[in-house]
Formats: sequence, C-alpha cells, structure tokens
Amino acid sequence: MNDNQDKSMGDLFPDLGQETPVISGVAHDGSETLATVRGVPDEPGMAAKVFKCLAEANVNIDMIVQASASTGTADISFTLPGSAAAKVQDALFANQDELGYASFDVNPNVGKVAVVGVGMKTHSGLASKFFQALSDEGINVLMISTSEIRIAALVPLNQLDDAVRALHTAYGLDADKVEAVVYGGTGR
Repeated sequence: MNDNQDKSMGDLFPDLGQETPVISGVAHDGSETLATVRGVPDEPGMAAKVFKCLAEANVNIDMIVQASASTGTADISFTLPGSAAAKVQDALFANQDELGYASFDVNPNVGKVAVVGVGMKTHSGLASKFFQALSDEGINVLMISTSEIRIAALVPLNQLDDAVRALHTAYGLDADKVEAVVYGGTGR
C-alpha cells in the first residue's frame, strides 16, 4: 500500500500562498536566427505566401512581427533555428518573383530570453519588470512575443547571458533566494 493513498491532493501539493512563484523560470536560447523579408507588397495574402514558402522548405518559425510602411510595402521579421538559415535563404531566393519582396537579411547574432510562469495570468506589472530589467542593463529588445504564461524577447547574442542574469534578479530567482529553474534550449 502506498503511503500517499490516504492523502488529499492538498496534502500532496499544498497551496504555498504568497510563496508560490509568479515567475517560475527563465528560458534562453542562443541558437536563434532573425530573418527579415523587406519590401513585401502590403496586401492580403502576402504573409501567407511567405510562410507557405518557408513551410514547404520545412522551416520551423517562432516569433513573427510585421511592420507596414506608408509606401504600400511591409517588412516581415521572424525567428528560426540557426541551423535552418540556409534553407530560408534558398527558399526566399527561389521564390523572390512570386513573393515580390525587395530584399531580405539574416542575422544569426541574436538570442531569445523568456520568463515563464502560470502566475502571469493573474498578476500585473510583470511585463514592466521584464523590460525595465533589460533596460537597466542597457540591453536593446529586437522583438517581443508573449502568451498567457510567457514573455519572450529577442536580444543581441552578446547580451543574452546578461539578460538571463538581469531577469533572474528582477523576478527573485537568484539561487540564494529561491531554488531557481533555468531552461536552456529552444523553448519552442
């Protein structure tokens, strides 16, 4: 017989109240690449065409930002695993006539840092703390992505470790304060 059989879920997983961390960890990935397709015609269906081209090349896309210009064009930026950069370049070159873009560039010198935690759904001020911590370290944010339980930013690769440390401190995850959870890898 198991000793835990007679215990309730509350006994096995007690509510820690104020001790429950709102942010439970910091994730980071230094293997990301940022690609930007510039001067895409700003019309319905163009983003679909760009991402269909990349899907057919079997490229996994993560963060996406589109910015329109007053000239009737748009720039579409997205992140991908660095190992897929050559596939992106080949696919975009092969489809330039169909996509009608002006140019594209690929930047491998970026990294993604994110804070994760289920408490984000019910606590305000977490985004402010995230961006203030990066700002205090002089770290420029290149791209932002959020969900109910995650805030992620793309930053210069040479500042990724500083970003991780700044966010650990900002959210009270330093090892001498609580048991810190650090995630490395893709975070996808």
